Amino acid sequence: MTTTTHDRPLFRVSCARITGKDAKGNDQLGRPKEIGAVWPRKGDKKGGIIALDLIPIELMQRDCVLFLVPVGEDGQ
Repeated sequence: MTTTTHDRPLFRVSCARITGKDAKGNDQLGRPKEIGAVWPRKGDKKGGIIALDLIPIELMQRDCVLFLVPVGEDGQ
């Protein structure tokens, strides 16, 4: 079976909670949790559409960091 680019997301969206600061004042992060994906737009439109399965309360409070991880050819 052949898959097209519309069959899989462009990126996986993960969120890692800020758990504190280190000695240099940099944020320390907890373990990232996958919360959604970025899907390509249809037709010749550029960009992507973010679909979140979860909306962490830390996101609303600006107490987390979002990561976009590219999805490989095998979907992983």
